[in-house]
Amino acid sequence: MSNLSLYALTVAVWGSSWLAITFQLGTVSPEVSVAYRMLLAAALALGWCLLRGMPMRFGLRAHGAMALLGALLFSLNYHAFYVAIGYIPSGLAAVTFSTIVGFNIVLGALVLGQPIRRRAVVGAAVGLCGMALVFWHDVRDLDFDNAGLTGLAWSLLATLLASLGNMVSARQQRAGVPVAQSNAFGLLYGALLSSTIVVLGGEPVTFEWTVRYLSGLLYLSLFASVLGFYTYLTLLGRIGADRAAYAMVLFPLVALLLSTLFEGYRWTGLAMIGVPIVLLGNVIVLTRIGAPRRARA
Repeated sequence: MSNLSLYALTVAVWGSSWLAITFQLGTVSPEVSVAYRMLLAAALALGWCLLRGMPMRFGLRAHGAMALLGALLFSLNYHAFYVAIGYIPSGLAAVTFSTIVGFNIVLGALVLGQPIRRRAVVGAAVGLCGMALVFWHDVRDLDFDNAGLTGLAWSLLATLLASLGNMVSARQQRAGVPVAQSNAFGLLYGALLSSTIVVLGGEPVTFEWTVRYLSGLLYLSLFASVLGFYTYLTLLGRIGADRAAYAMVLFPLVALLLSTLFEGYRWTGLAMIGVPIVLLGNVIVLTRIGAPRRARA
């Protein structure tokens, strides 16, 4: 699969997952829904690997890294974001999560030794400015009291945890551990941790037997968790954490488009200005101008 296809699938799947999340809002607590999602995703990912006859035996060190991947990327960052959204609007949380581009640029240099590409920095800055315009109404209305600052702190923590998970995946790929198996075991460990958090937190374990809830759970488990993380982390291993992370800036725009079609979202003038700015940043990050041409024969 080409890099462009991986990128497009990541943006499409994660952009549509925001609408699917609304299908799970109701009687089941968010923490329990996260645990259900990761348990089902782990079962699907492990089942797929076994069905395809992929090698599933790895050493203790590899499993330690998979457990860390699961904790950072498939559990703790989700719980931190749910706490954040209890204090700040979800739109502002999305803007905050877009800063993962910056986190990946810095951590990619520190942890992976990747060079800091000028185009990635410039493109990320342009894209983040565009996202700030798109969600400016949430940024403007934020009351920087204790609750607002607490929400921002939790949102930034969740973003940092996700970025650290990106670094773990990149190092796993460098060590020769395939993405599919690493994700499958990571989802399993993340599901176990999320389940432990539910039990220790005393959350009531309930379930909603409705078509809406079940369809949301299935979509989030199969597409957003199994397929989405596979395409994104494969892309990360190919083109680097800085450029791959730009999908995190673009997928909220897909979410807004779907919200316009199905939830009656109304675009503001600033949002209409911000979208092309985000797309411009996308072009800057993903294209390479000035590459040397092949010498003519």
